[in-house]
Amino acid sequence: MTRPLSCRFCHRELTHTFVDLGRTPLANSYLREERDIAREKSYPLHARVCDGCFLVQVEDVVPATEIFSDYAYFSSYSSSWVEHARRYAEKMITALDLGPASLVAEIASNDGYLLRHFVEKGIPVLGIEPAANVAKVAEDAGVRTDVAFFGVETAKRLTASGPRADLMAANNVMAHVPDINDFIGGVPILLNEEGVFTIEFPHLLNLIEKVQFDTIYHEHYSYLSLLTVEKILAAHGLRVFDVEELATHGGSLRIHACHQASKKHLETDRLTALRVKEAAAGMGTLAAYEGFTPKVEHVRDQLLAFLQQAKAAGKKVAAYGAAAKGNTLLNFCHIGPELIEYVVDRNPEKQGTFLPGSHIPVFDPAKIRAEKPDYVLILPWNLADEISRDMADIRAWGGQFAIPIPTLTILP
Repeated sequence: MTRPLSCRFCHRELTHTFVDLGRTPLANSYLREERDIAREKSYPLHARVCDGCFLVQVEDVVPATEIFSDYAYFSSYSSSWVEHARRYAEKMITALDLGPASLVAEIASNDGYLLRHFVEKGIPVLGIEPAANVAKVAEDAGVRTDVAFFGVETAKRLTASGPRADLMAANNVMAHVPDINDFIGGVPILLNEEGVFTIEFPHLLNLIEKVQFDTIYHEHYSYLSLLTVEKILAAHGLRVFDVEELATHGGSLRIHACHQASKKHLETDRLTALRVKEAAAGMGTLAAYEGFTPKVEHVRDQLLAFLQQAKAAGKKVAAYGAAAKGNTLLNFCHIGPELIEYVVDRNPEKQGTFLPGSHIPVFDPAKIRAEKPDYVLILPWNLADEISRDMADIRAWGGQFAIPIPTLTILP
């Protein structure tokens, strides 16, 4: 007998399926050599929704320490993401009047892509990053970084040896933590009395409406709405006072929160409006989460039909971006090198590897210009504008870009 699964936040029994994507390898477990294929492991990728707090979540089938202690993702390889971070830094420096006496802390600070913008302005920073290989890149760039997973104990240790933070940021990390209560529980410890905590995450409402099922993978334990995040923060003495809707990652939210006792930060009209929007979409009812599987299957069927027709017509198809979301898509659709010959990526850590599950080889983007494929499938569709601009010269030989989600689109 296996014990029933329970919600990672409110511990209610999980009995409702959101979508079951079958068994897949870890989305970032790139294979270094062909002989690694025989040893590759796969795990159930089944997303469920809690009927109490409406947190959508997958099982933590593999400990976070095995995923994030040595990580292949470097934020600075996306120029648009670095620019997004720069704009955030400038905005928060002005809004909070940050200066040399302040402290800005970022949880999951990666390679220093965000904190370096504060360093350039002479503002002290502290990065908290569990992947030692990525943290070293940040340190080498002058971004002070503590190698650790963030939670209550880490927050206590950092507070005991230094000042509390005036600004804390957590971009696209809240979904990556299996113990969401320990993670958020550390925030009020490290955040000073009138400090601000911002969280960015892909909005679950967009995932549902735009069929972004490929953002579901084992490394993403949770899928978040404003409704649920407010519940989680409130349970740990924090309150939301503002929210921004962002274009990043196919549609994200940036939550602004503070201590419950703070009188300084008043609720905005934007927050009220988004609460109303989510309520209108039924995010507090199970009905909003039902019927997602047929939409996912439609995306799969469209993509497979396109690739099979291209192959029958003698066309060559390559892919751009060895992204985790692409691995979910390829594995759910059972697509391999017989339909997509290779994928290219700017990250040298991924070049020379094979994608998990699909075993498609990864090369430098120069291969596209050398091989001149007829179609380039953009797997990280959230970066489609950046990629199609950077690789615009494929049109010189008649090449075209294809985007698989939310519906298959061939760019003119």
